[in-house]
Amino acid sequence: MIYKIRVILDAKDDIFRDVEIKEKQTLWNLHLGIKSAFSLMGDDLSVFHLLDKDGVVLKSVPLEDMSDDGDGEIMSDVYLSEAFEDKGAKIQFQYGFMDLWEFFCELVEEIDEKPAVNYPITVFRFGNMPLKAPSKTAKKMGKNSVIPLLDDEFGSFEDEFNASSFADEDEDDFDDEEDDYNDNFDEVDNDDI
Repeated sequence: MIYKIRVILDAKDDIFRDVEIKEKQTLWNLHLGIKSAFSLMGDDLSVFHLLDKDGVVLKSVPLEDMSDDGDGEIMSDVYLSEAFEDKGAKIQFQYGFMDLWEFFCELVEEIDEKPAVNYPITVFRFGNMPLKAPSKTAKKMGKNSVIPLLDDEFGSFEDEFNASSFADEDEDDFDDEEDDYNDNFDEVDNDDI
């Protein structure tokens, strides 16, 4: 069986690709298919977030194992039939580190396999890919988004730093006395030899 997965770039404009992939392939294969479909360059880190029906992250599956004990689940361990349990199932894909590309993947159709096709394959393209990853704004990402911005309970570092002043410090608290240290390492005291 072949899954047709619609991969939508999280951007202001509508930009998506339809990728066909075998249900027996893994998330690693889908990762390669998405990179190819959207012309993503490089070998940046990436992660899939498996979501429930309400868009809450159930499990994150990275490209490489980052766990301390080295037995964490990675993309090549998870088959697409496990990630997309039924039609309409959704997962999120994040690619990159400094420039973070975010995509939403949805299983839109199950079709029969075509002979002599090397899957995954991009079968439909809509919209032009931007040169840079779309930036996220506080207004765009709200409480209902998959990865909400953290509520800033602690205030801004800059505000806190600028609010405190070192002018209050009492200069008498500092010990400015010079001790008799021998800082000249070239001179050797013959009495020490």
